[in-house]
Amino acid sequence: MKIGFVSLGCSKNLVDTEKTIGIFKANNYEIVNNPEEADAIVINTCGFIESAKEEAINTILEMAEYKKNKCKYLIVMGCLVERYKEELEKAIPEVDLWIKYSEYNSLWEQIVNLMEKEKVQSNTSKQQLENTNKYQDFNKIEERVISTGENFAYLKIADGCSNRCTYCAIPYIRGPQISRNMEDILNEAKKLADNGYKELILIAQDTTKYGIDIYGKPRLAELLQELCKIDKIHWIRFLYAYPETIDDELIKVVKENDKICKYFDIPIQHISDTVLKRMNRQSDGKSIRRLIQKLRKEIPEVVIRTTVMVGFPGETKEDFEELYHFLNEAKFDKLGCFSYSKEDGTPAARIKEQIHPMTKKSRYNKIMKLQQEISKQNLENQIGKEVEILIEGKAFDGKTYIGRSSMDVPEIDGVVYVNTKKELHMGEFVKGKIVDVSNYDLICKL
Repeated sequence: MKIGFVSLGCSKNLVDTEKTIGIFKANNYEIVNNPEEADAIVINTCGFIESAKEEAINTILEMAEYKKNKCKYLIVMGCLVERYKEELEKAIPEVDLWIKYSEYNSLWEQIVNLMEKEKVQSNTSKQQLENTNKYQDFNKIEERVISTGENFAYLKIADGCSNRCTYCAIPYIRGPQISRNMEDILNEAKKLADNGYKELILIAQDTTKYGIDIYGKPRLAELLQELCKIDKIHWIRFLYAYPETIDDELIKVVKENDKICKYFDIPIQHISDTVLKRMNRQSDGKSIRRLIQKLRKEIPEVVIRTTVMVGFPGETKEDFEELYHFLNEAKFDKLGCFSYSKEDGTPAARIKEQIHPMTKKSRYNKIMKLQQEISKQNLENQIGKEVEILIEGKAFDGKTYIGRSSMDVPEIDGVVYVNTKKELHMGEFVKGKIVDVSNYDLICKL
């Protein structure tokens, strides 16, 4: 049978999809990119915010159309199913199997039972049924097909979240934070290095709290030091570092290890103490300001990315102005802005002072316009500097190479265009001089 996949949502979801692809491949299924060729289609959904839910529903309905032709099975898994399985079963009967996130340990067993039920693969179904036992701890599944190309791979170090921010549904979907054993992470990292991956991107809902649940204290700094010992890995970076857990030890490890990108992704969400308290965030405005100053003092070349939220219930005009002026002063290298999304079952959804959608949109536009100006200025300040570039492809003209510097996270930040007559190879690291900028991208020459 031929199996097609659609993965929606975050990079953590993508890792789950890659594991599921790996299981199918290990059991002799053929993986196809074209849904028209698929005998079965598997969709991994996101249910984080309203726009993600809409995208997931639309994708399910779109893929359901293929059941009119070759596709026999439509399987839907992930966060949306965890939140709304009963409603979805009634609303979209075309789906043959719904798998909640909390059911991942029986994921393969459920899939095999579906196939066995219709006797679709009677020759191999007994063997498949026998194989289900080896997949009953989803976090320890080693079969994984990397879908992000040949240069980088995501390395998930924990799942779930214990922070309980009042606007976020993740703890209700994925439960409290569960860290992976450090030995398992290092073993996976070594395999990725042996398979040619040059960059590892550590991900979790909150990477800086890695290890607290199993070791009694944060151990991200120690994990990073161990990963730096893997010879074939060239770049290491970690995303989603909450400000309250970035300590001196972590800063020191990033500063002193050449393999670790001098890049901090810190979701501050806001700067107003009133809003931060309502969000149940563990940082206040003063500690956030102090952290940004410390990072820039200790690591002068540091790149700081953040995310902020506008329109949180009760956010006053004064709260927003404080955020706006802070961002204008801090001049973050990278910034993402989100309008508050009212999510079922979260404490923030019950707050009476909900902000009008037009006000949220206006505030969002103001932040993004400001950041566009800051970003342009920050990039222009880079002109004349030398950077290391990982070559990842060619532009449409077939002459210009496209790559990334250590300042850029794939699919989130900008790219580097390299003008050269020299033949370069995918996965090659080169040194370039920044000669110009274009929107959020850099233009270099060797």
